Amino acid sequence: ATPEPVQAPTPASDASKSKAKAEAKAQLLAPVPATGRSVEKTQASKSPAEAQPAPPHSDSKDLAETGHAEPEEAEIPAELLIGGPPKKSRAGRNLPAAIGVGLGMLGLAMVGLFWVPALLVALIVVLAGIGSWEVARATTYAKTEVQQFPLYLASVLLPVSAILGGLDALSFAYLGSLVLALVFRILDGLKGAVASVMSSVFIISWVPLLLSFALLVMRGENGNLLITTILLLVVSNDTFGYAVGVLFGKHPMAPKISPKKSWEGFAGSMVGSMVIGALAANYWLDMPWWSGVILACFTTIAATTGDFAESMVKRELGIKDMSNLLPGHGGIMDRLDSLLFAIPLAYLVSHFLEWSVAVF
Repeated sequence: ATPEPVQAPTPASDASKSKAKAEAKAQLLAPVPATGRSVEKTQASKSPAEAQPAPPHSDSKDLAETGHAEPEEAEIPAELLIGGPPKKSRAGRNLPAAIGVGLGMLGLAMVGLFWVPALLVALIVVLAGIGSWEVARATTYAKTEVQQFPLYLASVLLPVSAILGGLDALSFAYLGSLVLALVFRILDGLKGAVASVMSSVFIISWVPLLLSFALLVMRGENGNLLITTILLLVVSNDTFGYAVGVLFGKHPMAPKISPKKSWEGFAGSMVGSMVIGALAANYWLDMPWWSGVILACFTTIAATTGDFAESMVKRELGIKDMSNLLPGHGGIMDRLDSLLFAIPLAYLVSHFLEWSVAVF
């Protein structure tokens, strides 16, 4: 057999091979587009605030005021979560856990009010410290760093001064706490000092100062019964507002702050609290029934204002809860918002009522 002749390479075949090699080399040298895992790594390298937009605010109590369906629940920013994301339920809250935590806190307060006053002081110190910590951490979401040591110091000094020295001692402790907050921030540097100092003043005034008024009430005659009445009125405010709001709520009170809170729910809170206040004044405060009505009226206004105040702060920061520290409740501040405004106003109103009863 004769061998087949070998074909000599043509110029066209050499050109096509050279072109193919050039294209393959260009593909190898070309930059890889930022897709797939590269995008995931890029997004993972961003901070939580940059990787996703700030979640919309949604007040957890709004549904209780109107009965309308809540919008989709907003997530707490990752940096505010403690121990991982909380478990969700259809109601948006873990109701058994919420009831258990609420009863536990109320039980400690009752023991401190009627049997171990030192326990009440310790409870208020702890609540003030944790509440201050929650608000300070929340302000970091607005890129404001707050010196936390002065906050913890104020959480101890203010309640102890209130129970030992009364209003005068509380005033001096409050001013001293503000000065310490200013000094600590200046020592840390001047960059961002104005926002930091103003945040410290706000937190000390909002949490330890207002909460310390409970111990001023405790120092008065029948102080434990009066604090019990205030707690009962705040609970009545929430309970009657929930019931009436679910059934009849249609007209929002402040749509831009808390769109689901209705005037009908507020009216239910007012009427129900007045009934409870009249009964409390008549049966255990040893005061005329009408004084209980007046106390309930101002307490309801203060509690509702406290709800709106915290809702406004959370809306400004773009968060739902101050933290997820309490199962089913959110944070300590999410439970104290009504009390923080109600206790100081009740302290003033109760003193005025005692004076008016004594005079008339």
